[in-house]
Amino acid sequence: MKNVLLLLIFLLLGCSKERQKISDCTKIILPFRTYQEAKNTVESVEFKYSDEADTSKSSWIRGAQFYSCDGNSGYMIFQTDSKEYIHQGIPVHIWEQFKDAESFGKYYNKNIKHNYRVVPQNYE
Repeated sequence: MKNVLLLLIFLLLGCSKERQKISDCTKIILPFRTYQEAKNTVESVEFKYSDEADTSKSSWIRGAQFYSCDGNSGYMIFQTDSKEYIHQGIPVHIWEQFKDAESFGKYYNKNIKHNYRVVPQNYE
């Protein structure tokens, strides 16, 4: 019985998501230690503003979400066929322009890529 209990505890701890255990976005600790910590933290915190873009018209961007603590700037998460990216410090007006862009990819390449910090991917 003791071994089963220890195994259960080990499995529960081993399967838990790596994230900062907070609910208030003002307490997010930067920089994130890992990409997975960033993703899980951003997706679990209560933000003042969050939004999602309809990327169905894009040929390579499969999803895009935005989260902001203060309603002025925040985190943009977007997915491609092969990768997911998190950018920090994206102003809300850049997010709104991205959502309204005729081409998400062209807008991203011109206005976001190399202009805003990317949380590094973790290739474990």
